[in-house]
Amino acid sequence: MLQDTMQLMPLWGFVAACAVTLVAGFVKGSIGFAMPLIMISGLSLFLDPLVAVAGIILPIVMSNLLQVMRYPWSQAGEALREYWRYILIVCVMIVVVAQFVTAIPTQTFYLVLGVPVVVLSLIQLLGVRFHIAPAWRRASEWGVGLLAGGIGGLTGTWGPPTVLYLIALETPKAKQMLVQGVVYGLGSVSLLAGHLQSGVLNAVTLPWSAALLVPAFLGMQVGFWMSDRLNPEMFRKLTLIVLVVAGANLVRRGLMG
Repeated sequence: MLQDTMQLMPLWGFVAACAVTLVAGFVKGSIGFAMPLIMISGLSLFLDPLVAVAGIILPIVMSNLLQVMRYPWSQAGEALREYWRYILIVCVMIVVVAQFVTAIPTQTFYLVLGVPVVVLSLIQLLGVRFHIAPAWRRASEWGVGLLAGGIGGLTGTWGPPTVLYLIALETPKAKQMLVQGVVYGLGSVSLLAGHLQSGVLNAVTLPWSAALLVPAFLGMQVGFWMSDRLNPEMFRKLTLIVLVVAGANLVRRGLMG
């Protein structure tokens, strides 16, 4: 079984994957987002897309649970009660859509991975903002929840739509971070369950994903330590620019092979 895991990639590929994960963990610890985007866009440059998806799952679960555990359980419970519809829709969609990942042709899958990375990164980079009136909140929970969960089931990232949704509701900044932590934490558990069911995460790919827990954790610890020493806004913009370039390359591979 372990021998099969070692056949997933050459040694240089594993070393490169650890480096990508270390950087993704650092960014997550520094500014609180972008870990799945960096990992999926980076790993897909030199690994089979399904192997890349399998690899990101356990690091995502760990990083998001660490994030939500930084808040008191009482506050997390309040966020869950207020946003339960959105969270439920996201989690259900992640599980459902994850079942279709293995049926997508490789070239198409590069587009599935690359297009959301480019679009969502550009939206954040350009500072595009939306506004949702109170009367439309219930409908927006369904619409944005379906979109975020669908993207999450395919690519392992549902953070950007969630951030845009909370901003559109004019959610206070401190509350945004709390709700994001709850959505990311529960969503990551749904992603794990969905891909255990889809077969993407199995006896061969599970050790591979587990191995990436180490660089992910180390990167996050360095990111936490460096967060007060960085200009968060400048670092966020640089991260998004890199993601646009990486995502564009995935789109190129999907269109041209």
